[in-house]
Amino acid sequence: MNIANVIIQTIKSIATIKCGKTAAAVVNAVAYGLYTIVTVYMLCELPLWWKAGIVALCNLVGVWVVKYFEEKARKDKLWKVEATFKKGDEWELALFQLKEYGIPVNYIDVEKYIIVNCYCATKDLSEQTKHILERTGAKYFVAESKNL
Repeated sequence: MNIANVIIQTIKSIATIKCGKTAAAVVNAVAYGLYTIVTVYMLCELPLWWKAGIVALCNLVGVWVVKYFEEKARKDKLWKVEATFKKGDEWELALFQLKEYGIPVNYIDVEKYIIVNCYCATKDLSEQTKHILERTGAKYFVAESKNL
């Protein structure tokens, strides 16, 4: 029961932040209802250290399980990576490598700088973009896409 309690309490924390009022209220009601039952059962005759160990182990397993499934359910977001090169730098090499890897990219020539925009829809594309830009000496920043 304690593992179920930890799982529901973790889901409650996530739902309170990410969900609407009704979903958060329902999950909180279920979580605190089960918490009361678990608290009563924990008033048994087990030694205190056993109770603490059980609670700690249940938290370790329960939180890990919820976070694992949360990560699996999370959708990739579009990231825009804007890199700046001085004209003499290796911007052409970076552009070639980015295109070779299949990263959507465009660039703008602004006087003594080249601005390269990369659009990364997956974690793999983001990691590759970072490696290429770091190897070629770019200065860059990243912006996450937001829903309007």
